[in-house]
Amino acid sequence: MSTAPAEAQAVAGTLELAPAAEHPELLPPQVAAALPAEAWVCAIDPGVADTAALVEAAGVPLDGSANCVVVSGKRAGEERVTACVVLATTRADVNGAVKKALDVRKASFLPTERAVAESGMEFGGITPVGLPDGWRLLVDRAVAESAWVLVGSGVRRSKLVVRGADVAVLPGAEVADIALRG
Repeated sequence: MSTAPAEAQAVAGTLELAPAAEHPELLPPQVAAALPAEAWVCAIDPGVADTAALVEAAGVPLDGSANCVVVSGKRAGEERVTACVVLATTRADVNGAVKKALDVRKASFLPTERAVAESGMEFGGITPVGLPDGWRLLVDRAVAESAWVLVGSGVRRSKLVVRGADVAVLPGAEVADIALRG
């Protein structure tokens, strides 16, 4: 078994990391198929999958965690969908930067049922890795510049630890300032 780099382990708190490519049982098939070259996975209790709970339960640093949300808007009758990845210390600027990036009048979170059905992932575990073809991916600059981030894995029973630079080059990814800070 490989040992995770110290910086990767630091964002995982007390969670035990393993090479993600060697543990497809912890990932949905589309996520396992889209893993960056050096990605790590850790099994977790699904009851602590939400960021605040995981921070408390496993000593995961909030500033090393990233959240992925799905947003949509319409322009001229055409729906535009994007996943947005921001550090857990911030939140996506849905009504400002995301709306502008989508070039829509109004942007809002995709209803949970649709986000789950269309992504093939579980609510609370949606990840930027393995998103459906054609979805845009807005990656906040702070995520892209992070050495490593802990993100969802597509299911609530595990988390991924990936390089910020790898998130920035996932299919459909665009790096932008999309987070509200402070």
